Amino acid sequence: MKRLHRRVIAVSAAGITLAAACVGTVLAAPGQQDDNAWPYAQTAPKAAVLAAVGDIACEPDNTENSATPAKLKCGSPTLGGLDAQFATADQIESMHPDLVALLGDEQYEVGKLSDFEGSFDKSYGAFKFLQRPAPGNHEFYPYTKSGDNEAGQNGVGYYDYYNGMTENGSTRPNGQAGESDQGWYSYDLGAWHIISLNIECNSPAFGNSCDPTTGVLGQETQWLANDLSSDTAACTLAYWHQPTFSSTNSPSAEGTAADAWWKLLYAHGADLILNGHEHVYARMVPMDPNGVADPKHGIPEFIIGTGGEALDTLARNPDGSFMNPNVVTGQDQAYGAMKLTLGNDGYSWDYKPVLAAPGAPASALSYEDSGSAKCHDAPQGS
Repeated sequence: MKRLHRRVIAVSAAGITLAAACVGTVLAAPGQQDDNAWPYAQTAPKAAVLAAVGDIACEPDNTENSATPAKLKCGSPTLGGLDAQFATADQIESMHPDLVALLGDEQYEVGKLSDFEGSFDKSYGAFKFLQRPAPGNHEFYPYTKSGDNEAGQNGVGYYDYYNGMTENGSTRPNGQAGESDQGWYSYDLGAWHIISLNIECNSPAFGNSCDPTTGVLGQETQWLANDLSSDTAACTLAYWHQPTFSSTNSPSAEGTAADAWWKLLYAHGADLILNGHEHVYARMVPMDPNGVADPKHGIPEFIIGTGGEALDTLARNPDGSFMNPNVVTGQDQAYGAMKLTLGNDGYSWDYKPVLAAPGAPASALSYEDSGSAKCHDAPQGS
């Protein structure tokens, strides 16, 4: 398998450091202000900023989607809709990120190219060149719920949007979303090695098989093993769509299939796992591949499925505690994105919602979860 591996490279010209596709440590040009919009000029070195969120754009209400029930399209009072996805897009821009990790389900309901162009691109397209996406089930699977009946795109619209198309109308074989018959890739940002994975194994692209030892998913799992074996970065982060450990009591076959990835990442000392799919925010304690709390060697899982389309409900016990005891904190009443600041030997996170869901109390916007931690390979206590 060919390894697709991107590095963030800065090019210096006439004393001004410019970044191609993303901005690392840059210097302000004469006359620029520190808060100018693009490309986020800085007067001093800074740690890399990675924004992260998933589950974003409503299906556009256009002629092509006339058969889709109104409750599933932009404008529905039960969805976050355009207001929510624009709010999280503006929030991400205000973070001045170097890159943006998108955690799947960028575009509902089946991720047609025309849907990406008619909804997602209107809000998130402003910083498309910074995005490093992972696909979700809504980019691959059919949608036949709630009176809808749309054929699955098997990733075609997703790849056409991110990788582009050839002159004859076919999907370009590789690009921003990885190779168009795979959808997984890795890249480096500052001191970090970052891995984007495709877990949509219940699709024709994977032979409708979620067995991580055979077929396309087996190839991806072997690629991950090889990628981690050659990873020399101080810190490592991986993300994909369906989480292995659920905060809404809604485990999926895809999340179970990712058990193999958890084992590899744990064995190689990875530091963070990010997921979407569950339309909530949740942070879990560092865990081993069996979901057992492991404060020394475990990997924290963050679920950030609050990009804009809709919200789910965190699973709680009758006394109000989280049903999954590994969930430290979470919220399910507002939309928002996460800011990860990636240092040389650790990281900090800051999650704040920016728009309350319809009918949610005003207190929904008072929620915040922030903190910091060292990478496994960093000297602890330094």
